[in-house]
Amino acid sequence: MLASESIGVGDVALEIPESLIISQELLCQSEVFLALKDFDNITSETMLLLWSMGERYNLSSKFRTYFESLPPGFNTGLSFGIDALATLEGTLLFDEIMQAKQHLRQQYDELFPLLCTNVPEIFKKDVCTWDNFLWACELWYSNSMMVVLSSGKLSTCLVPVAGLLNHSVCNYVLEVSPHILNYGRVDEATKLLKFPLSRPCNAGEQCFLSYGKHPGSHLITFYGFLPRGDNPYDVIPLDLDISADQEDGMDQSVTTSQTTHMVRGTWLSRSAGFPTYGLPQRLLSHLRAVLGCDLMNQQQRRISWKMTGWFWKHWCPYFIPCLKHYMSWMTVTGTALENANWDVKLALDYKDLQRRIIGSIVTSCTSALENF
Repeated sequence: MLASESIGVGDVALEIPESLIISQELLCQSEVFLALKDFDNITSETMLLLWSMGERYNLSSKFRTYFESLPPGFNTGLSFGIDALATLEGTLLFDEIMQAKQHLRQQYDELFPLLCTNVPEIFKKDVCTWDNFLWACELWYSNSMMVVLSSGKLSTCLVPVAGLLNHSVCNYVLEVSPHILNYGRVDEATKLLKFPLSRPCNAGEQCFLSYGKHPGSHLITFYGFLPRGDNPYDVIPLDLDISADQEDGMDQSVTTSQTTHMVRGTWLSRSAGFPTYGLPQRLLSHLRAVLGCDLMNQQQRRISWKMTGWFWKHWCPYFIPCLKHYMSWMTVTGTALENANWDVKLALDYKDLQRRIIGSIVTSCTSALENF
């Protein structure tokens, strides 16, 4: 969505009448609700999915223009093919997509063909296919918003037109943010859902809002894109195995033989130099415990240049080769990216992001080691 004129802080960029919002209150007036209200274990959110499947093909629907404006496919991670999933195997995104797809497939199998048999006049077999069910799920995942309606009820809703607003990350390190941050309450007097600006938007510029504090894996799975620029919520999991000998030497705060740390790119850190070199304090504390630093006496544990150098020299030779091996596995080739389908391209973009994060950690560790 582009600003047709310059908009200032506090000005309203968009107003949507509550009567156009697709919500649970609308659902209660539909034949889908009347047919399913006595079914056990079918939530209102699931009813909205089922309503959307049928309403998409309802030529007399009040929302016909809205449904006709929607794409035939949303190209989210839930639609990734075999090649894209094979590309992602071993990543955090692969696990997220597979868990989500498994959940949706199980949900679909519990609903159909049961509903087609029990309520055939509403749930027609040619409409209630897996592809249509997945389309409705992707619609709600990628376009829904949490809205406080004029009744005071918080509801997951589809808001026509507002879905055209694209996402922008909040990056407080670079001091950038979307134009719209605070929205989601229908004005009780005017019955309008308003989208006021938190920072100015000049005429002709695209107006962005925040979809939330999500890492790239979540945004690909449920929205189908990887944000432009540096996302401070992009992380990579580091699973650190601890041997029995190491575990015996650790303090009581570490209670597991394997600890997972979610690490983001060190270029996002405010402290890129001594003593952390951009790495999170929690990870460094864990590694100090593994090396037995926390068991030294008070004089030995005194923070000093010499002590910090001892830590980096003992830790980096163990850690850097593991990261470099993982980083080489993540490397993306230009030819593969150029000839790939949309889902494989997105998968490769994600792997490249993970490689960049690992590369930043290797660079920080190498820099620390060189300084001692």
